[in-house]
Amino acid sequence: MTEKKYSEQVSIHLEININDYDYNLPDERIAKYPLAERDQSKLLISDGGKLIDNRFFNLPDYIPSNSLMIFNNSKVIQARLHFQKTTGAQIEIFCLEPFKPHDYALNFQQNQSCSWVCLIGNLKKWKEGELIKTIRVGEKDVEISARRLQTNGDSHVVEFEWNDATVTFADILEAIGELPIPPYLNRDTEEKDKETYQTIYSKIKGSVAAPTAGLHFTNSVFTALKQKGVELDEVTLHVGAGTFKPVKADNIDDHVMHAEYISVRRELIEHLLAHRGPVIAVGTTSVRTLESLYHIGVILSEGDDNPQLKVLQNMPYKNYADKALPVEEALRNILVYLDDHKLTTLIAETQIIIKPGYVFKIVDGIVTNFHQPKSTLLLLVSAFLADNGTSIKDYDYWKKIYSHALDSDYRFLSYGDSSLLLK
Repeated sequence: MTEKKYSEQVSIHLEININDYDYNLPDERIAKYPLAERDQSKLLISDGGKLIDNRFFNLPDYIPSNSLMIFNNSKVIQARLHFQKTTGAQIEIFCLEPFKPHDYALNFQQNQSCSWVCLIGNLKKWKEGELIKTIRVGEKDVEISARRLQTNGDSHVVEFEWNDATVTFADILEAIGELPIPPYLNRDTEEKDKETYQTIYSKIKGSVAAPTAGLHFTNSVFTALKQKGVELDEVTLHVGAGTFKPVKADNIDDHVMHAEYISVRRELIEHLLAHRGPVIAVGTTSVRTLESLYHIGVILSEGDDNPQLKVLQNMPYKNYADKALPVEEALRNILVYLDDHKLTTLIAETQIIIKPGYVFKIVDGIVTNFHQPKSTLLLLVSAFLADNGTSIKDYDYWKKIYSHALDSDYRFLSYGDSSLLLK
């Protein structure tokens, strides 16, 4: 890993008014569908203050040859389930994250019952009782029921049961689930979304929204990156529906970030420690995962016998001045933890909010799409563009990039065009 000149600097807490991160995004600039060829999308490169217009298939030309690119390999699940009551009322159950078993892989493997934290559409029509339907799974008819167990704010724990022990919950989602495309597309999910709303390298099921920066990559782009000598690796962050949660509070400190599940292999942490060039994160989910690793290393430095491996949203802005760890030491703490617990993979949660004032510890570049106004993702972009390890901060530089993209007919949001942000 390159020595970070700011590795012992600390993030600072700033009062952020979300209205300062607003811009006019006409509906016609939101891409409702992807391009026919993924890598034909536009690519806006921001490199040291210089803006360059190009196409995504030329991305390898702008990635330094000694870079390590990190991808989020999470796969979007068909998380929306539709039931009909005997009264005819339509009820939608949107599975957000597994409740019991809490582990994604174990939950998908359950063969008679499981429970999930869900959002429920048309909740007023489902006061009590079970929802039951007969579905077709392969060559079998299977009866499945849904029952509400508890409520926590806007979410509900729903228990699913079915009458065939040869059928897993993954089979059920595959058979009757609907892929949850973003609400701002203002259209129904279509059959082709099952392919276009997945990255070509997705493999670990669990997200309810795609890590969309990765949607532009093709096999030919990967081939060009490898031929250039760029190293590639993966992490897993299961994207929750909270990624679309609007920021309603003016002061960002009053906004509650959603927590997301991350899974990082020991080999990736070793790869980061051995690497000597820039680290380029593909997508904000990869950024959140990589930066969370540093803070997990800080948690582990505190010597608790039973550490809570969860990065709370404002943890990076606490004063670490008396124990600010170099990146390498934080990552080695994770390796020691894995060894002590005989684990090969770090499983943790992150609620991190990356906003202006944040000092990046691991990420040197980002491939990312163009984000919604007044969103936490736009705050992340602003923080990254301003953070250069000095005391000089320009948190409004994002406006120059977004104005250029709007003036140059870039397509916005999940199915839109992308950018490469470099220091």
